[in-house]
Amino acid sequence: MLVKKQVVETLYPVLSEHLTQEQIENLIEQPNNNEHGDYAFPVFSLAKIFRKAPHQIAEEVAEKIDTSAFEKVQVVGAYINFYIKRDDLASKVLKEVLEQGESYGQTDIGKGGNVPIDMSSPNIAKPMSMGHLRSTVLGNSIALILEKLNYNPIRINHLGDWGTQFGKLIVAYQGWGDEETVRKDPVNELVKLYVDFHEKAEENPELEDQARQVFRALEDGNEEYHRLWTWFKEESINEFKRVYNLLNIKFDYYTGESFYNDKMGEVLDYLADNNISKIERGATIVDLEKYHLPVALIKKSDGATLYLTRDLATAYYRKRTFDFVMSLYVVGNEQSDHFRQLKAVLNEMGNDWAENMHHIPFGLITLNGKKLSTRKGKIVLLEKVLNEAIEIADKQIKAKNPDLENKAEIAKQVGVGAVVFHDLKADRLNSFDFNLDDIVQFEGETGPYVQYTYARLNTVLNKYSKEIKPTEELNLDHEHSWEIIKLIKQYPEVIIKAAEHFEPSVIAKYVIQLAQLSNKYYAKVRILEENDQLESRIQLVKAITIVLKDALSLLGIGAPEKM
Repeated sequence: MLVKKQVVETLYPVLSEHLTQEQIENLIEQPNNNEHGDYAFPVFSLAKIFRKAPHQIAEEVAEKIDTSAFEKVQVVGAYINFYIKRDDLASKVLKEVLEQGESYGQTDIGKGGNVPIDMSSPNIAKPMSMGHLRSTVLGNSIALILEKLNYNPIRINHLGDWGTQFGKLIVAYQGWGDEETVRKDPVNELVKLYVDFHEKAEENPELEDQARQVFRALEDGNEEYHRLWTWFKEESINEFKRVYNLLNIKFDYYTGESFYNDKMGEVLDYLADNNISKIERGATIVDLEKYHLPVALIKKSDGATLYLTRDLATAYYRKRTFDFVMSLYVVGNEQSDHFRQLKAVLNEMGNDWAENMHHIPFGLITLNGKKLSTRKGKIVLLEKVLNEAIEIADKQIKAKNPDLENKAEIAKQVGVGAVVFHDLKADRLNSFDFNLDDIVQFEGETGPYVQYTYARLNTVLNKYSKEIKPTEELNLDHEHSWEIIKLIKQYPEVIIKAAEHFEPSVIAKYVIQLAQLSNKYYAKVRILEENDQLESRIQLVKAITIVLKDALSLLGIGAPEKM
């Protein structure tokens, strides 16, 4: 933050013999109470050096520094409190926001570097459940945040379209499925067959062996099995795209696990030729003891490949195709060991670029405290939840504003936005229980609350109905306006922090704070009152709407002009 750097630069000439600029910056605090200044420097750490009481040190340092960049500098006990020249800073911040518009907060940190993002990745022949929400919306938001910093995110839907489960599905379809029934409602009927398979396999365990044999035959190119698999896949992607359209998310590639079937040989050969892998009980493994990880199973004794085999081939393909600066895998926390093994094997193969691969883990969504499971038939369909959220939003909008135009489109933005915001406001490693009625509310820390704040302020701007230009001097005397200015100034740093930690909740929490402050300002200040502060207030409101809309867009959420 620019002003914080001014504090550092003011203190450094006096303290340079004892502290570095970085150490000074790390010691600076932001008081909770504005009466104690905008920044405070505690001198406790200097007590041993100066061999004086902290309050004496504070007074002596304050006497030696150049205070001209600040409104005032005041010593209180062991703290040197710095008060910013508010009008100067407010003018600079609002001018920057109003002139840059939606570009405010953009930087060139990424320099156009490619960042493939492995996200969503549902299994074919199964409907998208609530379990797929987190990877999908987290991945999309991370992509949007990185794009703001001039990275080139590449959204990849690494479909679960290979593995023994397709042997199970083919066995079930050929054993007791009906083609006409499946064609009427492909994905839902296929998931019924999948659930039926597991129920029947409990009484008839040889079905599991049969499924493994069928999948092996599929891997070996059995034409009938391949025809069925292709049909299942095409129907599934059509179903997925309907859900992605609701979420307004598009993918650059739908390259699932099967895409890498002919790319694994090179990896297997390299591992063997360089004595990285070895054969143990007929299986191909890589010993990862030096990484304190379990043995990596690369190929089973029956010759079948695994997730890890395909992910190794995937990593090579993405590096060669995209020459990535980072490669991200937005996959649940339970897969952490898998990705540690993946990076470890790649390191054993001499690939320094593996350090730029990052697993972005996240917690679970539960329903009434219980984990969702497709295998056991406990499925909460994501499309159904989104549509229900839209219906709830529609009812609330009709009650609040029955004459509103485009109610259906706004209800979609609000309903879907509510579900997405609820997910993204939680720290991604945290799990949470899902309750739709609590989420689609216009009060509380919700998406609709933020959207309604934006729409309310936009209505004020429409009533003003004049061109809004930044002015050299501002006239804002309400304390809430200063809190808002400080928060708006932090926005570029908030974006960078969210990108560095791959954590959209940083943006979501910021936008809640900005909406809350803005609503307090709206409640206590007559924004459109004709007086000498009107233009300044309108500039502030316009700046708030710019930042609110942009922050919501980084979460993949729309901002309706009216609600």
